Amino acid sequence: MADIARTRTIAAAPQEVWDVLADFGALSTWVDRVDHSCILVHGPDGGSLGTERRVQMGRNTLVERIVEFDPPHTLAYDIEGLPKRLRRVNNRWTLRPQGASTVVTLTSTVEIGSSPLQHVAEEVMCRVMTRESDGLLAGLAQRLEKSRV
Repeated sequence: MADIARTRTIAAAPQEVWDVLADFGALSTWVDRVDHSCILVHGPDGGSLGTERRVQMGRNTLVERIVEFDPPHTLAYDIEGLPKRLRRVNNRWTLRPQGASTVVTLTSTVEIGSSPLQHVAEEVMCRVMTRESDGLLAGLAQRLEKSRV
């Protein structure tokens, strides 16, 4: 398993950042690369854990399922719909207040297997995901900081 973290300070309070992240089906409203997003299934008893969203990016369709939900600190979800050799891909958002701003960290984790070659592939995939993570963080910052002007 390999992971990589990207961090950005956003000029908004943690609760404001959380409100955007926790609106799980609305990803397409703040991420340019996402053509469409919507909730597929709500978690048991309407809870957030287990909630799934569909994410459409061009011809690619992903399903993301919430596996950790701790308002207003942590949101994590597994990503399905990627090549089968990727056993598990997960994104985990953490929020930390810093004065009037919020330090947002997005950690991507990739699990392919236990062989040395698979470990190298995990590291390569994490590096590829940094571009996606940077785009997610930039979209989040633009959404929140633009609304403050």
